[in-house]
Amino acid sequence: MNTPTPPAAPVIGVLALQGDVREHLAALTGAGAEARSVRRPEELAVVEGLVVPGGESTTIFKLARIFDLLEPLRERVRSGMPAYGSCAGMIMLADKILDPRSGQETVGGIDMIVRRNAFGRQNESFEAAVDMAGVDGGPVEGVFIRAPWVESTGAGVEVLASVEGHPVAVRQGSLLATSFHPELTGDHRVHRLFTEMVLSARPQR
Repeated sequence: MNTPTPPAAPVIGVLALQGDVREHLAALTGAGAEARSVRRPEELAVVEGLVVPGGESTTIFKLARIFDLLEPLRERVRSGMPAYGSCAGMIMLADKILDPRSGQETVGGIDMIVRRNAFGRQNESFEAAVDMAGVDGGPVEGVFIRAPWVESTGAGVEVLASVEGHPVAVRQGSLLATSFHPELTGDHRVHRLFTEMVLSARPQR
C-alpha cells in the first residue's frame, strides 16, 4: 500500500519593508511553511502567499511604492494569491480606510472599511483572549498595539473574531486579516491557519 506523499511546505513571503518581519518569519516556519523575506517584485513573484506585517500603514504604503511593489502586490492579490495582514497589514488589505492620511492608499482585496488606531494610541496597547473561528485549541492571545478595527464589511466577508463589539479578525476567500499581532506571542495557530489556506489555494493536479 502506497503512503500518500505529504504536500511540500508552502513558500510564504513576509513583506519586509517595515514591522515585525523577523517574528512573522519565525511564526511561519513554526507553522510548517518555508518563509522568505520579500522586498522586490521578483521575490514576490515566486511566493505562494504573503504576510503583510504590522508597523505604520502609511510608511508601508510609501515604501511599497518606492520599491515598485504596490502594483505587483495589487495584481497578485487580484489574481488570487493568499495574503494575511496583521494590524497595519489589515489596513493594507482593506478596500477602504475610514480616516486615511493624506494620499494614503491600500493594496485592497477585502471588502471592508477599517478605522486606523481605533483602540487608541501606543500607551493604550493591551492584550486580550480572542475566540477566533477556524482556530482550534481555545482563545488566542491578542496583542493590540495602536490597532485598527473593522467598521463594516461586505457580504462576502466572514467575521472570525470580535473584541468590544468590533470585528478584529476577518476572512474573505484567500485573504485573512487580524487587528492584533499573533506573531508576538509564540502561538503559531493563526499562522498555521494561513499556511493551510495557502496549501488549499494550490492548483489541483
